[in-house]
Amino acid sequence: MPPPPLPSMAPSALPSRTFHRRHSLPSVSSPPPPRENTVACCVSRRRAAAQLLLSAGLLTAVSSSSPPPPALAARRGRRTIAPEDYASTPDGLKYYDLIEGKGPTAEKGSTVQVHFDCIYRSITVVSSREAKLLAGNRSIAQPYVFTVGSLPGKERKRDFADTANGLFSAQASPKPPRAMYMITEGMKVGGKRRVIVPPELGYGKKGQGEIPADASFELDIELLEVTPPAES
Repeated sequence: MPPPPLPSMAPSALPSRTFHRRHSLPSVSSPPPPRENTVACCVSRRRAAAQLLLSAGLLTAVSSSSPPPPALAARRGRRTIAPEDYASTPDGLKYYDLIEGKGPTAEKGSTVQVHFDCIYRSITVVSSREAKLLAGNRSIAQPYVFTVGSLPGKERKRDFADTANGLFSAQASPKPPRAMYMITEGMKVGGKRRVIVPPELGYGKKGQGEIPADASFELDIELLEVTPPAES
């Protein structure tokens, strides 16, 4: 006797689903991209950045033997003098003429006008080019006036003068070192002289501003005008 037929199944009311095969992710063991291509890309980017900086003038080649950039050298504006190139006076002062003047010569007893700068550790700390106005916040480059060979300090006792720039003393410049009163002798108008000032002819045990006590420093003098003793 044949088996009875199976009961028929009613169709499912659920909608049919179609399953799509997803792309398989790369396995962990898959080889990485070629390294040389990555290195070449980084090098090309660095080269492009360097070219951009060079075109903008922001990248300069620096080496231990190369001189400083022209702009930096111009800002410094100072020559380096070898110690053996300095001449010596009987008082023991060492000096070097940066520029030989062509005008009248400053003699003992002459009244002179100069600009002076005291340099300590390559920094200008005392200068006649930074005289302060007494009736204002501005500075003026006032020449310093004194008598060659005289005692320091007498010429600083002057009356006040009222000018278009404001009220200032006839000697509003900072106090110069003692060496300037003697080393100016023999200079010619238009000349510039550099002096190595020892403490005993400088600011001594008190110091001056940023120049400490018992310190040596450099003094730059520019001779602007000379009045002979008879006319003074």
